[in-house]
Amino acid sequence: METFLAVLLLLGLITVSNIVNRFIPFVPVPLIQIGLGVIAALVPTGIHMHFEPELFFVLFIAPLLFNDGRRTPRDELWNLRAPILLLALGLVFVTVFVAGYAIHWMIPSIPLAAAFALAAILSPTDAVAVSALAGRVHLPKSIHRILEGESLMNDASGLVAFKFAIAAAVTGVFSLPKATFSFILIAAGGLVLGAVLSFLLIRISVFIRRFGMEDVTIHVLLQILTPFIIYLISEEIGVSGILAVVAGGVMFAIEKDRAVSPQYKLQLVSASTWSVLLMVLNGLVFLILGVSVPDVVEVIYRDQTVSNFMVAGYVLAITALLIILRFLWVYAYSHWESRRLKLEKAPLKSQVITSISGVRGAVTLAGAFSIPLVLGDGITPFPERDLIIALAAGVILMSLVIASIFLPLLADKEEPAVQAISSRSGTELAARNVVIDAGMTMLRSLVTEHPERATQPVLLEFTDKIDRLCAPKADNDPEAERFRRLGVEAKLSGLEAERTELRRMLDNGALPAPVAVKMEELLDHTESLLCRRLDTQIKFSLTEIQRLFSGLFSGRIDGEEGRRALQIAESARTAKIAMCQAAVSAVSAGISDENRLASQKVIDKYERLESRLAQGEGWSKDGVLDNEKLELKLQAIQEQRNTVQEMYQNGAINLKVAGKLRRFVDQLETSIWED
Repeated sequence: METFLAVLLLLGLITVSNIVNRFIPFVPVPLIQIGLGVIAALVPTGIHMHFEPELFFVLFIAPLLFNDGRRTPRDELWNLRAPILLLALGLVFVTVFVAGYAIHWMIPSIPLAAAFALAAILSPTDAVAVSALAGRVHLPKSIHRILEGESLMNDASGLVAFKFAIAAAVTGVFSLPKATFSFILIAAGGLVLGAVLSFLLIRISVFIRRFGMEDVTIHVLLQILTPFIIYLISEEIGVSGILAVVAGGVMFAIEKDRAVSPQYKLQLVSASTWSVLLMVLNGLVFLILGVSVPDVVEVIYRDQTVSNFMVAGYVLAITALLIILRFLWVYAYSHWESRRLKLEKAPLKSQVITSISGVRGAVTLAGAFSIPLVLGDGITPFPERDLIIALAAGVILMSLVIASIFLPLLADKEEPAVQAISSRSGTELAARNVVIDAGMTMLRSLVTEHPERATQPVLLEFTDKIDRLCAPKADNDPEAERFRRLGVEAKLSGLEAERTELRRMLDNGALPAPVAVKMEELLDHTESLLCRRLDTQIKFSLTEIQRLFSGLFSGRIDGEEGRRALQIAESARTAKIAMCQAAVSAVSAGISDENRLASQKVIDKYERLESRLAQGEGWSKDGVLDNEKLELKLQAIQEQRNTVQEMYQNGAINLKVAGKLRRFVDQLETSIWED
């Protein structure tokens, strides 16, 4: 029960961290989550979790790296393969060698092999932290891709080096040729096995679909299980599970691009599910880090053999050494590349940004906690284990703080497109066109996939809505605002009359209770929409639509159940006609010289709906007026929201423009629901 409550509290803190970030956007979410984790551990009944490194890797690192592998552009990574491999392999081994000797020289109580282990676990950069920082600061695109590619690859090289360093510290035996051969075997085996396993799981999904099982829930569940299956099998065989899940993610993306049918419904559910899952996992990683910090600090604080000020000094010195080594490596590569290709050398500021962006994170902490308690004899404690864990945690925090402070100062505020978007309306308009095109493309595909349905007019209706929203309008027009307010008042008056008529029919037994409940729920949703500002974000999911109408219209069109469904539909249609008539009477009774035009517009809508219902149009066992077309429009709306989020995460737009685009999509959805 305690573990369950701790998990619930951590999930709540993830929500709190994102809310806090809205008020202090200059502080990255990972730092806020670490701070909240520290607070959660320090309160009297705080969280104290036992850290299981193996569980941490499979539960958090595997799905996060799989997702990075499947969404990172492969062509861009391939074009930047030289700097990525030099950072992910070359810099890791240089860091292990140089920092290992430096740590042993600075802290003689840490044996050389243990110092190499600490340097190895400090060498990998953190993909989650890099993505969080890049999303806030909007790093130059090339630097962002290099950092992403490096963080995908250097986990494996750092962990393999850490594994051999720990083995040398525990057993006192080390062979460089054997270690080199093992590294190549483990890395190459992980890449090949991950790609093969991912391909096989994709084939299984295709086979299931051909077998007639089209339920998207099954296929999304198989996607979520994929990284865990790949990681566990790879680690059991003895190859790199981390590189395996990265390769599996890349293979998944390749197969997705090659698919003949885009399967938008599956993509929609998959994107939404992964979005929630990744937000939870990312948040838990840094919250667990924060929860672990007080315990680490307490052990060092109570250790009389170590000065607390000296530990802080060691953390600063090691962090500075890692940044300097990274800068020298990047500078040397840039100088060599410019001479080889006879190009202008990369600006010094870009090299500094790349150096500072190499933040450490979850892999470093998990590796530090995986250090064994005793040496090979089973009796002697591992030398300075608590100090090594404290140094690792300190370097993680220090690298995050330094990056959070200096990256916003160093990031170019004028040249990148993401900064220019906020000041150039033309670029903002281009971003809005991308969002519009995403929705239209998906809508065309959905209509094309189901030509047997009478859904072709949905394209014209959706386009008409967009044209009206994009039409030039005067900002802050008091007359337009007054007309809108009068229209809302008239609609609310009509809704109240509808509700009164609905309850009267229910009391008189003219309408079944389940039908009345569903119809009143729809009135409640409509009223809540009208009582908000038109630019407020109003989200109605497809699940909610189905919930509203699944109980209202159900059953087959033949047999007893079919006849019952048709009777329910007929009673609902008759009730809605009476409700429209009551609404027209109520709105007409409230007409004055001031609200005449706005009220007449509302009356016209009610009369058109009443006329269509009286003719039997648009009302069937499947739901209310144009319910099928409504679902298609809402799927296009969701695709537009996903496009905005993807553009923001990729650095194509900044937070301000993303907010404007989301408001545009919200207005489009609101206008659809108003109809």
